[in-house]
Amino acid sequence: MATFLPMNYSIGSAPLTPSKHFSLRFSVHLSSKKTRRWLDADAVKLPCYHSLQLQPLRKPISATMATGSGKEVLPPVLTSNSEPPPVFDGTTRLYISYTCPYAQRVWITRNCKGLQEKIKLVPIDLQDRPAWYKEKVYPPNKVPSLEHNNEVKGESLDLIKYIDSHLDGPSLFPDDPAKKGFAEELFSYTGSFSKANNSTFKGEADEAGAAFDYIETALSKFDDGPFFLGQFSLVDIAYAPFIERFQPALLEFKKYDITAGRPKLAAWIEWYIS
Repeated sequence: MATFLPMNYSIGSAPLTPSKHFSLRFSVHLSSKKTRRWLDADAVKLPCYHSLQLQPLRKPISATMATGSGKEVLPPVLTSNSEPPPVFDGTTRLYISYTCPYAQRVWITRNCKGLQEKIKLVPIDLQDRPAWYKEKVYPPNKVPSLEHNNEVKGESLDLIKYIDSHLDGPSLFPDDPAKKGFAEELFSYTGSFSKANNSTFKGEADEAGAAFDYIETALSKFDDGPFFLGQFSLVDIAYAPFIERFQPALLEFKKYDITAGRPKLAAWIEWYIS
């Protein structure tokens, strides 16, 4: 199980040591094989794994899903001492933090659409952010953000939809109007879902059970697959980095098994980590 304390990790051959404890919300947690495959994260070395060598998906997302070829060498993290990239030069750039679940949503979407060669990753150190990022790129000074067509857009849910609808690659959103409508409902719930779980960790309220009951009900709506909409979609991507964090953390710190009595959620997690 991954730890939520500071970790030493490396991008390529350069070791990095976070200077502060990551909060649960922004912790390093690339424990599942599925996330490592989605993120091509073999270059991110965490001490809780003897190897992060990527292997082919045993359960392909779909027969036509373009996840890119080969393994991506992740660029080094940029800090306050780093020079800015040549912004607004026509290159499409995704500004992220490797450890941020919001950024991982967009990173996963990029990879599932096979856009590793078309969208360049620009990782930012959230503990030591370069001033030029706020001044020249994205004034809210958050990640993720996407530089595309000489504009910069933000907010992870907006970005995964934008990438899916405006860039190449297989669609990650259904055509079925009923599924589209339900997808928007699930997108709207993501904030409440995270808030409920974070409140549980803080001891303010015990709301995690109700939040995961909602997820179990949502996963029961369509029976044509183990996913929220029956087929793999942006909705699964929106929830995956958060459920992956909350499951081991709730079990370790609250002794609470989110899969107990929730067979649909258990099946979704089994697909996700297998």
